[in-house]
Amino acid sequence: MRLLVLGGTEFVGRAVVEEALARGWEVTVLNRGRHAPPPGATALRGDRTADGGLVALKEPAGGWDVVVDTWSGAPAAVRDAAALLARRAGHYAYVSSRSVYAYPPPAGLDEAGPLVDASPDDDGAADYARAKRGGEMAVEAAFGDRGLLVRAGLILGPYENIGRLPWWLLRVARGGEALAPGPRDLPLQYVDARDLAVWTLDAAGRGLGGPYNLVSPPGHATMGELLESCVRVTGSGAELRWTDPEPILAAGVRPWTDLPVWTPPGELHDAMHAGDVSRAVAAGLRCRPVERTAADTWAWLCGLDGEPPLRPDRPRVGLAPAKEAEILRRVAGRPLE
Repeated sequence: MRLLVLGGTEFVGRAVVEEALARGWEVTVLNRGRHAPPPGATALRGDRTADGGLVALKEPAGGWDVVVDTWSGAPAAVRDAAALLARRAGHYAYVSSRSVYAYPPPAGLDEAGPLVDASPDDDGAADYARAKRGGEMAVEAAFGDRGLLVRAGLILGPYENIGRLPWWLLRVARGGEALAPGPRDLPLQYVDARDLAVWTLDAAGRGLGGPYNLVSPPGHATMGELLESCVRVTGSGAELRWTDPEPILAAGVRPWTDLPVWTPPGELHDAMHAGDVSRAVAAGLRCRPVERTAADTWAWLCGLDGEPPLRPDRPRVGLAPAKEAEILRRVAGRPLE
């Protein structure tokens, strides 16, 4: 199989490239050259936001069997790439998002749910949901049923450049008493980037098209299992202090941002952690245990020379140590210093 990955050097794109190389596929990546692709991939240079930025895609003879695109900016970039590749590629897999559903998506929503309004011709600063939906529309227009729409949710794993699981691992690694947002049995729904890569390449190779919600079944792990895995794999001996949502929210803590991954029970939790993924499971989705994701992400963090990578277009996540200490003192009834 000949694979083209638009990007291919960070997080999800890198996971796709590494999985394809492990299969013995012939892999080409197109990017701006800011990061090196995994060894074994052929690198083409181009900035898809610039005039002439896709010219390198016109040169290789024969085209590609599969294209994987992880773009999350203006949909016009997906439109231009898909239009150029419609006659040069067999299948186009676009890594989209469950954010394309009109908010708030109820628990149990499947791929037939109502979508946000968007346009594939938007070349400005569309919000994330509309940007992803516009990208989907661009793929549908150029590839029809040869277009695979991978509607991911929360993505975790090695090379994460958003900072969610890395923040928890680094926080737990510091040891001591750690604020653990409850309830402990709160079900989570996420996908390891490597499991996403496996499913996407399998599905594209089989010619599947249309939208698929691509996250684990709800409750694949719980908040307790995630954080307890972090304690075990770091070997820190940190003490998790499980705390009800009410005092955490009363302290002004922002779910999902200040305490990554976590959302209290309610509308936001239903939107993030309760989607119907039966279509993807029937099409072969398999998700590794949460402790493997935590252990492999920790091993990657330990091997870094410096701080973990962060995307410049995403806000920094995590609770300030002073704020955490203040909440823990209040919960324990200890006097504030």
